[in-house]
Amino acid sequence: MNYSLWLPLSNIKTYLFAVLFIAGNVLFPMLFHAVPHGGHIFLPIFFFTLVGAFRYGLYVGLFTAICSPLLSHWLMAMPTIAMLPIIISKSLILASCASFAARYIKKHLLLTITLVVFAAQILGFLAEWIIVSDVAFAFHDLRMGLPGMALQIFGGSYLIAFKRK
Repeated sequence: MNYSLWLPLSNIKTYLFAVLFIAGNVLFPMLFHAVPHGGHIFLPIFFFTLVGAFRYGLYVGLFTAICSPLLSHWLMAMPTIAMLPIIISKSLILASCASFAARYIKKHLLLTITLVVFAAQILGFLAEWIIVSDVAFAFHDLRMGLPGMALQIFGGSYLIAFKRK
């Protein structure tokens, strides 16, 4: 089954869906920031980047990946300015992995999303290690985010597979 539409830049729906997913990525983390370290544990700012990129393609994913953390920082100072390069890098990696997997892998949604999340986390770990030059810090972030990875895998798979009647 094909879950991805891969919207082009010339389509107004690309921008409308990007705005929708950006709003989700700004609002969804508010639920988790009430929990101590909720952002690090549940990775909510990545959730709609995954769904948007997988469902609607690279451009929706890239817009969401870049604009969500910037808008969230501007509105609520979260993520912090120091974390913005890391969050944006990880978001861009996730959007790229999700959109290309959706385009080329047509079966086994849950397995595909699992592979996307783990590939993005490993590449994101490497990017964070390069940015902060501290492997222990990068590994700590990776380990803390395990519940968020599960949320992305199961929640993301559910939203991507959900069809309106």
